[in-house]
Amino acid sequence: MRLTKLTLSADPDLVKEAKKLAEKEGTSLSSMFARFLRAVLKGRRKKAPVGPMTMKATGLVKLPVGKSDRELLGEALSEKYGPKR
Repeated sequence: MRLTKLTLSADPDLVKEAKKLAEKEGTSLSSMFARFLRAVLKGRRKKAPVGPMTMKATGLVKLPVGKSDRELLGEALSEKYGPKR
């Protein structure tokens, strides 16, 4: 992939913290900035409209706080297909 050099200006304290974070994550500021921009741009893409059935189902279930989607799915699958007690 071809890259273009970009010069940015930011608060020195912010740059210092960003450099620490990049080092901790084992990446560069350039790479971290590129990932940030991709995430922001992806979020702005037009999303598919929500269908009427989904709208009716919205709010029917209260999910527990503090559990990831992956954990909730794992528990549901385990409950449905796990060993019978």
